[in-house]
Amino acid sequence: MARVAEVQTDIAPRQTGPPVVPTALRIPMIVIASACAATLVALAVLYAGSTAPDGADRWARSTVLDLLPLDVGTAFRIDIVGDPRVVGVLMLVLTGICLWLGRRRLALVAVAGPVLTGVVTTVLKPVTGRTIHEGFLAYPSGHTAAVTALALVSALLVVEFLRAGTPAKMVFVVSVTSAAGGVMAWSQITLDAHYSTDTVGGFCAAFAVVTLVAVAVDRSARPRSTSP
Repeated sequence: MARVAEVQTDIAPRQTGPPVVPTALRIPMIVIASACAATLVALAVLYAGSTAPDGADRWARSTVLDLLPLDVGTAFRIDIVGDPRVVGVLMLVLTGICLWLGRRRLALVAVAGPVLTGVVTTVLKPVTGRTIHEGFLAYPSGHTAAVTALALVSALLVVEFLRAGTPAKMVFVVSVTSAAGGVMAWSQITLDAHYSTDTVGGFCAAFAVVTLVAVAVDRSARPRSTSP
C-alpha cells in the first residue's frame, strides 16, 4: 500500500500538465497584473458618472484618426471579433487546442479567464456609470477585454515552446497581448464606440483577471505534501 501511495504521489504532478504561467514569468506577470488592477480601479473612480470624453480621450482619438487612420469597414470587421458569440467560438477552439497539446491547466484558464473577464467588465459598467452616445454604458470596453483575454491565453500557450530567456519570453507575452488589445481598441476608437480610456480599462481588466485565474489554477494544482 505504501508503494502504491508513493507511485500515485509521484505521478500526480505529471497528470496535471505543465504550469499555466512558467515559473520564471510568474512574478513579472503578477506585478503587471497588479498594476493593471490598480489602473482599472483608478480609471473607474476617475470617470465614474461621466458622459463625455476628457482631454486624454480627445487627444487619443485625434491621434488615432490622424496618424493611424482605419477605414470604417475594416474597423467593423475587427469589431466583430469581440462579439460575444465570436469570442465564445474562439474560446472553445483555443480550449480544444490546449487539450490536444496536453495543456489541461491552460485549457481551464482558456474558459475561466475570458468568462470571468466578461463578468468583471459587465459588472463594472453599471457600477462606474460612464456613458457614451446618450446613455450607452462605456467603461470598461468589453470588446477590448475579451480579445485581450484570448490573446493572453494564446501567448501563454505559445511561450512554453519558445527557446528564449525569461526577458524575451516576458516581452513576447506582453507584446502579443498588447498588440491584440491595441488592434481592438483601435477599432473601438475609430468607430467611436468607446472612449480611449475605456479600452485601457478593458485591457487592464483582462490582463489582471486572466493572470489571477492562471496563478490560482497553478497553485491549486500543486501536489499536497502527505504525511508518511
